[in-house]
Amino acid sequence: MSTSNLTSLMSDMVVFVKVVETGSFSEAARQLGNTPSAVSRSIARLEKGLGTRVLQRTTRKLRLSDSGQAIYEHARDMLVCAQAAMEISGQFQTEPEGLIRLSVPKAVGHFLIHPHMPDFLTAYPKVNVVMSLDDRYTDLIDDQLDLAIRITDQPPPGLMGRHLSDIRHGLYASPDYVAAHPLPTHPQQLREHSCIYLGEAPSDSRWRFSKGGKVLNVTVSGRYAANHTGVRLDAVERGLGIGSLPRFVAKGAEQQGRIVRVLPDWEFRTQYCGALWALYPPTRHLPPKLRAMVEFLAGRLGGGKGEVWGPSP
Repeated sequence: MSTSNLTSLMSDMVVFVKVVETGSFSEAARQLGNTPSAVSRSIARLEKGLGTRVLQRTTRKLRLSDSGQAIYEHARDMLVCAQAAMEISGQFQTEPEGLIRLSVPKAVGHFLIHPHMPDFLTAYPKVNVVMSLDDRYTDLIDDQLDLAIRITDQPPPGLMGRHLSDIRHGLYASPDYVAAHPLPTHPQQLREHSCIYLGEAPSDSRWRFSKGGKVLNVTVSGRYAANHTGVRLDAVERGLGIGSLPRFVAKGAEQQGRIVRVLPDWEFRTQYCGALWALYPPTRHLPPKLRAMVEFLAGRLGGGKGEVWGPSP
């Protein structure tokens, strides 16, 4: 058996043990930070690789086959030995080194994470980084990732992580637009303006605001929509209207006077607001390379509230 096949088989055994211990695919998926379909695929690969059925499935429960019972016992022993080896190695490996596969939402990666990567790579010369910028949901196991940066107020069960920062959005316009159109003093007045929004779903043009416990929704319209933050920023700077932007995207242009904040007394809420988390699989000993990355990002991005998420491994 090749090394890659052996690695895949051992990974599937980890999933198999978790399925047996929890008694269900869905609960195993929850604890692993995975999806039930991904767990099902892992078990199917394991059975194909071993050439035997390890689980008997019924509509109500799972049951180990005779061969599955023996395989489970060996797999469980393997995990115990692997955990012991990790604990020993963690005592001796102190210098961060190795490859970090990192998944980040596009705008966060471009505007928040990437600018700090040169300093990180200089500080840790033995660490390499592969950063994937993708707005789709990524699975740490299926996508073979070490770390995922996500905007969420509810980190998924089965993962651990560090709160890095809070992501907020605002409305902005260019000085030229402001000169030609009196700025709104109330969200309802946005109906009289050309607004630049995401445009991916009908809800993107329904803007939500809050102030002093009061919440209101305003349906806006405009001649231009774009699902890329950099494009919306450019559209705002060119005077095409009042645009919605993450504050971390607008910060530089606002400081340089290229755009101004609109309705600053109102909190502008979108489904893309929330806490920014660095998430990773649960472990008692976080590898030095990941610990270095997480602590570095927390330091550069403000460290959030210093909160740590996740179950005890």
